[in-house]
Amino acid sequence: MIIVNTEQVPGYRITQVKGLAQGNTIRAKHIGRDIGAGLKNLVGGELTGYTELLSESREQATARMKEVAAAMGANAIVNVRFTTSSVASGAAELYAYGTAVVVVAEGD
Repeated sequence: MIIVNTEQVPGYRITQVKGLAQGNTIRAKHIGRDIGAGLKNLVGGELTGYTELLSESREQATARMKEVAAAMGANAIVNVRFTTSSVASGAAELYAYGTAVVVVAEGD
């Protein structure tokens, strides 16, 4: 599955548009990460626990988006975007979306 945040895939042409592919995950904060983040706020620095949480969330949302696109018969997703939102106290959603398409190599 080719995934890009552009309208086209260099070296390929889009032959079919399958539709919106999307994936999401909702994650809650972990008490251990909250304590560590609170201490970091006092001295400054990266909140590595939250960085890891967001990275894992992006990977999971992307994997779900890829599954949806594959089920639609796509072999690529273009215009991929990510967004986040707070859904409850201490919980956030990470949402990945793009356009599922079929691409072929130029010259084929």
